[in-house]
Amino acid sequence: MGQRFGFGIADSVLAEAAGLPQAALHLDVEAMCRAADAGAAIAERLGVPAPVPHLAGLTYVHASTLGCEVTISPDCPEPTVKPCLRRPEDIDDLAEPADYLAAGIVPQRLKLAEELRRRRPEASGHIGHNLEGPITTAALMMGQEFFLLPYDDPARAHRLIEFATRSALNYGRALAEHQGRPRRPGPAGFPDDFGGMFGPEAFGEFVVPYWEMLYQGLEATWRALHSELLREAHLPFLAELKIDEFDPSVDQYLSPETLQRSCPVPFTLRMWPSEVQSHPAEELVAMYRHRASFAPTIITFHLAHLAEEAKIAALLEVARELA
Repeated sequence: MGQRFGFGIADSVLAEAAGLPQAALHLDVEAMCRAADAGAAIAERLGVPAPVPHLAGLTYVHASTLGCEVTISPDCPEPTVKPCLRRPEDIDDLAEPADYLAAGIVPQRLKLAEELRRRRPEASGHIGHNLEGPITTAALMMGQEFFLLPYDDPARAHRLIEFATRSALNYGRALAEHQGRPRRPGPAGFPDDFGGMFGPEAFGEFVVPYWEMLYQGLEATWRALHSELLREAHLPFLAELKIDEFDPSVDQYLSPETLQRSCPVPFTLRMWPSEVQSHPAEELVAMYRHRASFAPTIITFHLAHLAEEAKIAALLEVARELA
């Protein structure tokens, strides 16, 4: 069996190719269409499927329904998020919105997605990542002070993480039903990059139960996890959680050698954007072959800058060869 690979063209490249500010892909349906059309020529040169028109990816939609202020400015390429909890006592008053579809930035993004589908029936209806993991959501809601809470006020820390988990499930369910995707048992996963901010001594108490709650609520028959800050000492927890595929993404603490030595579940690898930017094509090809020697479930990479197209073409060539 060959080495599987995954490839994509970043939203930043689509905007660059169309001569648009990246923020326009969050705000302007015409810009979304122009960006996808500009990406079609790139895709043809690389021999990959053309991108469909879509709203730019966004991980803050659920947090916005809980009160976090999300700002999408035409002058800033990436949206920003402002915490909604000013002090730990605010956790005591947390309540889910009566209607998730009317909360936060959901109405705005649903309207844009519907208009885009009217213009381009092939367009994606996604309005952002359905689910962030509970630790990341809690950190978005409270800011960096959240990471002191388990030591200063563990009861409120648990209350906030449980709320983030439960609300994520209810938000995801409401959105899926609205979009005609009723939830059924099946493969499921989520990203929770801040999970690794808890050391192994606290991870079992403040992370594992809520990841388990999320998988059970998703009725996951196959479990995927994306988390970028785990260390080697965290890896045994992946077996406890019955993870079927672990994506460390650009985790600086987990080399392929470390994963091969200590990861108890199948793992993915990727070519980091920073590596593509800083290495010539021949070195990237050698790095790709080296990573394939660790037998990851998949190796992923993407085009992040137009100027890197030749390097990506070389990576696609070796990826297809090994596949």
